Amino acid sequence: MDEAELDTLPKIGAPATRALHGAGYTSLRQLAGVARADLATLHGMGPKALGILTEALRRHGLSLR
Repeated sequence: MDEAELDTLPKIGAPATRALHGAGYTSLRQLAGVARADLATLHGMGPKALGILTEALRRHGLSLR
């Protein structure tokens, strides 16, 4: 597994990326332990993006709450 992946966000689409940046999240590492429900309330964050983030975290042994 590439540790550098934790320092960036996966490709999830512009609206979801903007939503995360607006909430202060700029890396996958920062999302570990964040409540999925909280992310779901961000404007631009949809089920597909949440699935991609969940899978990316899982590959590194991490998860959303």
